[in-house]
Amino acid sequence: MKPAAGGGGKGCAVDPSLPRFRCQECRRALVVVGVDSYSDRLPAHAAAGNHAPSVQGSVMGASRMDNSYVVLSRQSRSQGPGIPPRPPSAAAPHTEPNQSTRAIEGSYIVLPPPAASIYKTPASEGGVAQLTPPGLNSSSPSPGNNSGFHSNVTVLKRAFEIASSQTQVEQPLCLECMRVLSDKMDKEIEDVNADIKAYEACLQRLEQEPYNILSETDFQKEKQKIEEEEKKLKAAIEEAEKLYSEVSSEMKDLEIKSKQFEELEERYWHEFNSFQFQLTSHQEERDAVFARIEVSQVHLELLKRTNVLNDAFYISHDGVIGTINNFRLGRLSNVENLQVEWDEINAAWGQAALLLHTMAQYFTPKFQYRIKIHPMGSYPRVTDIHNNTYELFGPVNLFWSTRFDKAMTWFLTCLQEFAEFAINLDKENNVPPEKSLKLPYKIDGDKVGSHTIVLSFNKNENWTKALKYMLCNLKWVLYWFIGNTSFAPPSGPVHTQSLRNKN
Repeated sequence: MKPAAGGGGKGCAVDPSLPRFRCQECRRALVVVGVDSYSDRLPAHAAAGNHAPSVQGSVMGASRMDNSYVVLSRQSRSQGPGIPPRPPSAAAPHTEPNQSTRAIEGSYIVLPPPAASIYKTPASEGGVAQLTPPGLNSSSPSPGNNSGFHSNVTVLKRAFEIASSQTQVEQPLCLECMRVLSDKMDKEIEDVNADIKAYEACLQRLEQEPYNILSETDFQKEKQKIEEEEKKLKAAIEEAEKLYSEVSSEMKDLEIKSKQFEELEERYWHEFNSFQFQLTSHQEERDAVFARIEVSQVHLELLKRTNVLNDAFYISHDGVIGTINNFRLGRLSNVENLQVEWDEINAAWGQAALLLHTMAQYFTPKFQYRIKIHPMGSYPRVTDIHNNTYELFGPVNLFWSTRFDKAMTWFLTCLQEFAEFAINLDKENNVPPEKSLKLPYKIDGDKVGSHTIVLSFNKNENWTKALKYMLCNLKWVLYWFIGNTSFAPPSGPVHTQSLRNKN
């Protein structure tokens, strides 16, 4: 139990110095309201009269208060002669205009009888007892301080202490918490009463059961039977002791044999460990020989799979831009660090032209090499079926690059014709359809995939994607070429798959 700090609400005329208590269960504030401090000014004509200590209880202010309140006893309205009635402003504190007026909502704590019995409790108007400290009555003169109020607060604290000691529950409690506690105690009382009834029923049932008292003859018979059972048990114990002695002698013999077996086992494990060590040494030597053989076989397979075209033309990607021998083929206009110079683009086109020309020349004359690729380093050219030659290098104007566009288009057409030739050759060799060549991106005129390879009036991003798809198709054709020539096929189009996954 501890008083809460702070005074009343904003619109409540409660002395801020008044103590506030807090509910020990829900921790809500319990505010003492309606207490007239002795510092209150009375009317001048009543100052000379005899005054009683005034502790006005149960005063419901018009201000809004959302706490629980401790209600002190109401002061008897029968005051001494010459004391004017309490002005209305003292009983009903002034409220602000914007504050809603309603009765105080909350719970109220009533002092227990043992705590209140130490005061005189004359009946007051309204039937509420008046708390008057001992030695101080209504006829005594009013002191110049609030000692009467503090006496009442001391009594209130003492009442809470007595209630806490009697109920084993920390006081004070608000009305809601007191109801919860009361319901809980009622439930416990019901459980205890139910247990008492159950015990009483069992006791009555036991008392009603008759007692079977044996007669002398029956008792002697039971005694004789128990003695016979005792003799049998003694005989069984003697037999068990004999067996125990026999088993003990056998155990000694077994212990001697066990020690002999342990010595044999120890010698066996020494010999076994020696043999195991020799066997492990031989196995390690054998494994080392096998490892050297395996490494040699791996090197042999690697040498068998080595292909000059696969090493000479490394097709990969650098982000969204395809590369051949680390030369980037394409450019992005909106990214500064991906601005590829035309010298690098021309070198990449030269490598691609050299690769396609090498594969086409290998199968000539079986392959109708109609479109001629002229690899000339960084300045490759393409001759179409009408013997018109176009430059496959830049720089060119983005809005006027007709010859460069035609060269790229005829290069793409030549790649498509070579791929069709490879597919027909697989059919002739009865290659299963799932193992036959199939380009990852369809070529249709100047489009590969869904992007055109023409640079005029085209976005750099779309042109870059078309070039990347073209290099991916070129790499698939390269792997088919390696698998169908005198060279052994490589492990698989790893970089080509990565090119497709990056799109």
